[in-house]
Amino acid sequence: MQKHLLSYIYPMNIGIIGLGDMGALCARKWAEKGYDVFGCDLPANFGRLQKAFEGTSVVILEDAHLVAKKADFLLFSVETANIAPVVSSVARSIKPGTIVAGQTSVKHPEIAAFENYLSKEIHIFTCHSLHGPSFATDGQKLIVVPHKVSESAYRAGMEIYKALDSEIIEIETFLQHDQIMADTQAVTHMGFESMGTAWKNSGFYPWDHGAYSTGIDNVKILTTLRIFSYKAHVYAGLAILNPFARKQVRQYAQSESELFKLMICEKEEDFRSRVKAASEFVFHGERDFITLDTDVMKDFKMGEEGENHQPNSHLSLLAMVDSWYQMKVNPYENLICQTPPFRLRLGIAEYLFKNEALLEETIQAALYDKSIRADDLEFHSAVREWASIIEYGDMEGYITHFNQVKDFFRERLEYGAKQSTRLIEKLNH
Repeated sequence: MQKHLLSYIYPMNIGIIGLGDMGALCARKWAEKGYDVFGCDLPANFGRLQKAFEGTSVVILEDAHLVAKKADFLLFSVETANIAPVVSSVARSIKPGTIVAGQTSVKHPEIAAFENYLSKEIHIFTCHSLHGPSFATDGQKLIVVPHKVSESAYRAGMEIYKALDSEIIEIETFLQHDQIMADTQAVTHMGFESMGTAWKNSGFYPWDHGAYSTGIDNVKILTTLRIFSYKAHVYAGLAILNPFARKQVRQYAQSESELFKLMICEKEEDFRSRVKAASEFVFHGERDFITLDTDVMKDFKMGEEGENHQPNSHLSLLAMVDSWYQMKVNPYENLICQTPPFRLRLGIAEYLFKNEALLEETIQAALYDKSIRADDLEFHSAVREWASIIEYGDMEGYITHFNQVKDFFRERLEYGAKQSTRLIEKLNH
């Protein structure tokens, strides 16, 4: 294919250090667009990657130093926890004038590594794809952050990012990026992880239970399965290495705990007052912004619907809206950087709070329905478990905890992930 026109203005060899799922996805896309792409991964993966990229113009090199020496634009696509040692080890091989970026979901460690180890002649223009490797880059959201970059390097970097055919969202600072990610990713994931943990600890699959057969619960189940179908280290990094995440996780756990106490003490007046205050702050009585389709949600179910509908406390959603209220966070402002799980979570929260009959049923179930109290207790315990792991910064504990739940749902994860993708596509049209 003819080289990209930009190469005649600003020679652009693209280097990628880390050819895992996301690094490989970007490598193939840029190669298709005519760029010269050089990449590497761990030495043990050298032969496998050579075979995987046969028939493409992507050149697999033996180590990161060789890639860095070739690159005019260098992307680090490595785990957040490993970004500092990888950047440190390869820094001396990066040419002055190179544009450097990272694909990490948390920018604090990444920017610190770039600032600490790279020379002042290197441009920092980083990014974050808001989608997993199961999606092509086309039409997906891509955050870019021009941290320290000249005007000409900015133009060159933007051309490379545009070649991914993603929807580009430019954010001024990495601090703003991490603040938004704490809400749209870290706390959102923790809520669904808590649901999965509660179901695992209870020993049942939610699609076999009468309390989880409504449209909202279909979305909860599919999103939970979607999250557990991915790799634990991605979510661990988002939650533990993002300095803004702990505050939000702490508040979510506090909101859930306080609501749960009001429920089991049957303090209806206080419970209603708190739910109302949170609803008025987040939703303002305005029109729906997301408008989930009732019939579509109902159709995407994992099991057969029970004969009798059983009310649900929806404690996870009540706690999320209360948490936004307590932190004075407007979740709609963060839709600019939405991920599919965040959009779905906000959508089902909106659906619940805008449906007066469903919300009243939920409040009554939360306060007085003893048949679901055991499930609420399991969820309450799971939230505490996840909040403690994140608060202590226990990366190993996070990954172990995640993988235990993943194993419980293992036989249905692939199907759930595919169904959730179809649901997202259906609701977006």
